[in-house]
Amino acid sequence: MPDTRQAVVDLIFGRWRSQILHAGVRLGVFDVLAGGSRGAGPIARQLSLDPAMAYRLLRGLACIGMLAEEADQVFSLTEAGEFLRADHAQSLRGMTLLEEGPEHYAVWKHLCAMVRDGKQDGFLREFGHPVFAHTVADPAYGAIFNEAMTSYSAGETLLVMEALSACELTRVSHLCDVGGGLGHLLCSLLGKLAAARGTVYDLPATFASPDRLLAGKMGVAERCAYVPGDMFASVPAADAFLMKHILHDWNDEECVQILRNIHAASPAHARVFVAEYVVPDPKTPHFAKLFDVHMMCATSGQERTEPEYAALYRQSGWKFVTTWYPASRLMGVVEAVKA
Repeated sequence: MPDTRQAVVDLIFGRWRSQILHAGVRLGVFDVLAGGSRGAGPIARQLSLDPAMAYRLLRGLACIGMLAEEADQVFSLTEAGEFLRADHAQSLRGMTLLEEGPEHYAVWKHLCAMVRDGKQDGFLREFGHPVFAHTVADPAYGAIFNEAMTSYSAGETLLVMEALSACELTRVSHLCDVGGGLGHLLCSLLGKLAAARGTVYDLPATFASPDRLLAGKMGVAERCAYVPGDMFASVPAADAFLMKHILHDWNDEECVQILRNIHAASPAHARVFVAEYVVPDPKTPHFAKLFDVHMMCATSGQERTEPEYAALYRQSGWKFVTTWYPASRLMGVVEAVKA
């Protein structure tokens, strides 16, 4: 039988593991080991670390399965550790730096106060402005935030693509990804929809470095446009709209405003696809229920159930159709049409 008490102890000390992981990423351990096994001493010299303390950190990383330790203090990356390399196609480096970084630790300390007084958004409490304003006010944080969004997108695009594999999309002629970032998801979909064109719509700062935009790298530059703007003011016209991890950042009133702007820019046959961690029934443990507490700390938004997304659609002129899921059901794509 499982040791229930020890399971609780493991939860209590969970931060130790995540902070050891964060330190390894921040200090560059995983990138140094990308070329193969190395001794603790050479690693410490290359990274300008104290040799004794570097070894202790490396040993800790091996303890949590990110590295493998051999004789004579020699270390190598495990399969899990490979995902922490900056050059990995599905790198989790940015996600680690963001979620275990000092800013997010600072906002989580307000959790009890928020639950008591019913006023969420730890960024507003800690820094005096919301998270998206903080990405501008602190460029170093902004860079980590953007890298983390790329980390999220790499895995989530696969989930969304799997979820939509059963959905009839051949009639879509113009797909607009609202808040689409560098275009990873939209460009992936355009690769499957050879007759469609697309628009990535996001804040002007998102497109400040054209060399980071993905349409050209993914072979769809001729069919993909990058349009800067503010979704709270307006959105470009299209016949289908996609939003991945956008509505969960905002409260219900703000979500309705975004959806109404999309409604105003769309034809009568328009469709909307909202990709989020959809909260399941009360008895089902799910990452969405944990992520929801994080959203309480970091934003004005929340994770929602399918009926809650259907209600947002109804209030903004849309009609809920269905939710598409990948096999894992980790994410859902909630579809609606014009009412």
